Amino acid sequence: MTELPGSGRQRLLALLADQATREGFSPAPLAGVRYVRATHDYPRAPALYDPCIMLLASGRKRAHLGGAVHVLDPGHYWVVSVPLPFACETEASPEAPLLGLSVDVDGAMLGELLLGMDEGGQAPGPIPAGMCATPLSDALVDAAVRLLDCLASPLDARILGPGIVREIVYRVLRGGQGAALRALAAQNGHLRPIARALKRIQTAFDTNLDVEVLAREAHMGLSTFHHAFRAVTATSPLQYLKTVRLHQARRLLAEAGATAGEAAVRVGYASTSQFSREYKRLFGLPPSEDAQRLRTAEG
Repeated sequence: MTELPGSGRQRLLALLADQATREGFSPAPLAGVRYVRATHDYPRAPALYDPCIMLLASGRKRAHLGGAVHVLDPGHYWVVSVPLPFACETEASPEAPLLGLSVDVDGAMLGELLLGMDEGGQAPGPIPAGMCATPLSDALVDAAVRLLDCLASPLDARILGPGIVREIVYRVLRGGQGAALRALAAQNGHLRPIARALKRIQTAFDTNLDVEVLAREAHMGLSTFHHAFRAVTATSPLQYLKTVRLHQARRLLAEAGATAGEAAVRVGYASTSQFSREYKRLFGLPPSEDAQRLRTAEG
């Protein structure tokens, strides 16, 4: 188990050991907050994360994105500023489980904080990547400990929790990854329109989306849109759309009991054979075999 010394970090570990009792991601008693737990290694596999701030008290995750590796451990936190597919691997064991906390990034809260900080109209800087790991500060650890303390009581979670979540987002804004969140809220930068395009893909993945239309909606030329899109996601718009469709299909197969043909149609594929080929290329197994494996693991 990778741990850092300090009473705050030890308290963080103890609280997560008590509260994060379910394997994987599980909801905390406050909307937008989730526990993270793993009791064994997970090999490198495709993942799709929504915008969040994630920190660990023990264990390690590695995100592989566009040739870069972003390490999440008790000394670092992740900021995922846009819905992002990447390959992820986890280090953990029953004796030394991975224990962590994830806080969703809310755009409205972000805008309010930036206005309060008099930073709502800052000029845009370089286009930030959609993910990065940053050294974890004692102030952020302290806020996470207080959040976990209040999550132990449903009343405290409801009354006190939102304010501490707001503080966590503020601490991140003041830290090394504040630029990514600022860019997400900036009216005149490239990250915000790309984030809108990603949201459109996330909600309309089953339709016949056209990259030129997405570029026009982002008020960008096609080449500028492609450049900005790749700078944020480390992939192309069409590859991103394909990955989102395949992740959504996997959810249908595992949770809704859909057949491969049904899943293919529902996520926007015209050809079941093409869907099966691309599904196996991403997840390593044909749809039916992967669905059976996922259902067995959940059972």
